[in-house]
Amino acid sequence: MDTLVQGGGLPPTGLYPPQNGLFKEVLSSLEAAKKHLDLPSAIYERLSIPRRSLIVSLPVKMDDDAVKFFWGYRVQYDFARGPAKGGIRYHPKVSLDEITALAALMTWKCAVVDIPFGGAKGGVTCDPTVMSRDEKKRLTRRFTYELALLIGPESDIPAPDVYTDEQTMAWMMDTYSMIKGYTIPGVVTGKPVCIGGSLGRGKATSEGLVITILEALGHLKIPVNGLKVSVIGFGKVGYHAAEILFGMGVKVVGVADSKGAIIAVNGIDIASLVKHKAAKGTVTGFAGAQDATLDEMLSVPVDVLIPAALEGQINVGNVKKINARIVAEGANNPVTPDADRVLAEKGVFMLPGILANAGGVVVSYFEWVQDLQRYFWNETEINERLKTIMKKSFKEVLRVSLEKKIDMRTAAMVVGVKRVAEAVMARGLYP
Repeated sequence: MDTLVQGGGLPPTGLYPPQNGLFKEVLSSLEAAKKHLDLPSAIYERLSIPRRSLIVSLPVKMDDDAVKFFWGYRVQYDFARGPAKGGIRYHPKVSLDEITALAALMTWKCAVVDIPFGGAKGGVTCDPTVMSRDEKKRLTRRFTYELALLIGPESDIPAPDVYTDEQTMAWMMDTYSMIKGYTIPGVVTGKPVCIGGSLGRGKATSEGLVITILEALGHLKIPVNGLKVSVIGFGKVGYHAAEILFGMGVKVVGVADSKGAIIAVNGIDIASLVKHKAAKGTVTGFAGAQDATLDEMLSVPVDVLIPAALEGQINVGNVKKINARIVAEGANNPVTPDADRVLAEKGVFMLPGILANAGGVVVSYFEWVQDLQRYFWNETEINERLKTIMKKSFKEVLRVSLEKKIDMRTAAMVVGVKRVAEAVMARGLYP
């Protein structure tokens, strides 16, 4: 007989939407944008709460034949501008509050880069680092089955996020296709190219991030020659961003991951660091660099700091250590509102995540379009289209920032919220 084990804890209780935590921080950004927009109160209230949320319990057979229960979430925050779009993450700290906040950020992000998607996010409370490949496969297939009533190429299109990847998306696409009885590649993005994935998707978030950084450097008249950069997080986004910048001759002088940090004032060889991390599981102990704490790395003078791991990395406890001219958010909401205010007072130029890390969702949009058309573009076409959208979006946010004399985060929110509000007002209330 199967053994039943509870895996994810009890589902959240109390008021919904969550009244504190990350979602509260996101609402503070919405409130800041509202001051610069003439929004009817009903529209503002509509944009302050998610349209639809799903909480599911997931029984999964583990390798020892025990059945363990996990909690899964999918929040569709708004879909006035088009199908909901957002990633799926597997992490022990996944919660309804976090998923709601990230779904809201996806709503504004898609609007900032002006692609026809609404915002969503999903996740499972689990620790994928201690799960086998088969356990993650069974978890993914069960989660997809539970999500099948919400997701679809015309309604909600998931993508990979923290601790999920193209293999996760392949399992999701296959499970959904089995339920429907025919192959539907457009139900997810970020999947392998052999089953309808897009060229250029793997590096898209980092490519878009670098494009935005280069635009900011041009605006601030900071030359690329001699540029120094530090990166927090050496996963998909942080690694590829460091790799691209290193290839341009930029000195990457600091890198941090979840286990520590390293500093090398003369620059770190990123290709060698990748091999080191693959062998050791951490960036620390790398030859030619000094092991350090995150605070010590933040204190090193750089032109650009890229926080590219999880939320809240930069907070009131460490923000005063930062010695950077530009902070470019490779992660979603890595800077807390209190820390954001400190950086603004210090004159740090902020590239908010809803602009800077939008390259991933832009190329996800390209992948979705290609799947619907059954016609695929080459990588040069994709990269050129990405560059056009990212440069245009930066200029639009910068224009609002300069015209209204507001910081770039608030300006990006003004651009995104305005576009979503216009769509909500144009569609009206049903019934």
